Amino acid sequence: MARRWYALILVLSMIGIAAPARAAAPRPNPVVLWNSHAQQAIYEVARQAPYVAPRSFAMVHGAIYDAVNAISGTPYEPYLAAPRAHRGDSLDAAVAAAAYRVLLSLFPAQSAALDQMYADALAPIRDGRSKTGGIRVGSDAAAAMVAARAGDGAFADKSWNPSTVPWQWRPTPPTLGSDGAWVGDMRPFVIPRADLFRTAGPPALTSAAWARDLREIKDLGGVTSTLRTADQTSAAIWWHDRRLTEWEIKRQVAERQHLSTPAAARFFAIAEIANADALIACFNEKKHWNFWRPVTAVQETSDPAWTPLLVTPPFPEHTSGHTCSTSAIMYTMHSFFGRDTIPFSAYSADSGTTRHFPSFSAALDEVVEARIWGGVHFRSSDEQGVRIGTGVAGYVLAHEFRRR
Repeated sequence: MARRWYALILVLSMIGIAAPARAAAPRPNPVVLWNSHAQQAIYEVARQAPYVAPRSFAMVHGAIYDAVNAISGTPYEPYLAAPRAHRGDSLDAAVAAAAYRVLLSLFPAQSAALDQMYADALAPIRDGRSKTGGIRVGSDAAAAMVAARAGDGAFADKSWNPSTVPWQWRPTPPTLGSDGAWVGDMRPFVIPRADLFRTAGPPALTSAAWARDLREIKDLGGVTSTLRTADQTSAAIWWHDRRLTEWEIKRQVAERQHLSTPAAARFFAIAEIANADALIACFNEKKHWNFWRPVTAVQETSDPAWTPLLVTPPFPEHTSGHTCSTSAIMYTMHSFFGRDTIPFSAYSADSGTTRHFPSFSAALDEVVEARIWGGVHFRSSDEQGVRIGTGVAGYVLAHEFRRR
């Protein structure tokens, strides 16, 4: 291929015609790029857990949205405020400054790496008033976000309520850990209170629904289950990936749908803030119901040797955090793009597989099953988690980020 190109250049030069320039590689959407940078800082380096990281992502993308929205003439309602901006201010510089300043406030120990990301993002932007203006707008939006989340209850000294009473939660093997009790008491980003979407709770231990849930997870969720298929095992591990496959899914969908920078800023802000509030509501549920995990229920009711396929997370069971989170994200994507049937796929290093989905609803249906196949959630918890996630996302879309 290279020889043909050089031969073409030689021929054209001999007859006095300038050679066509090679097409420049398209620049990545800055919002998508900084979502990837945020993942690097929030999870890959800081190792924030899946129920902690959403606050950080929501702060980053809320600030990006306000900065980009301001430069675009504020066509949508600001999330916090609209910094003073001009139409000619650089969107790329604003995105970089907003994300960088929020991440630096969250992870000052990562300053060297974040400084390099920021410098690399600004380097291609021509110096001048546009670049300076974009940096100022992004920095102002970040400062507003950091100030707004001060004292929101994150990382507060809270604890769960372990108990030996039947149906009540106690730490689970092998780690016997206890973590994340503060999440359900944190101030939400949009919903007015964490218990707004309170569920009816787990089924009574005397009910047919409970008998069904217990039998199903005992049969399908055990590490030695002979009823779970190889693909179901793979799906359980894939959905349990601590990198949360939703990150890759959102970026992939945004790029394939060719979102502009303003559209991507709004899309990621809605998705990340809805996700954060869905998990706050979910963890508030966990503290309220304090329900035992499948490993405890099965071992204490019928099979002391039973072990789940996956390691049980260190907090109460009801409702399922993963279905709260995934349903909020899938609902947001369905609503934002106006249709369900957008195909996507994602690779998990944990399972070593790529899973493909024809629609957002198909992915949501599978995660409900996958948490059962993994032995970490009962069906009732998964299904009520979906109700919380979709309810929260619907509330966010109805009350924030609306066209002015």
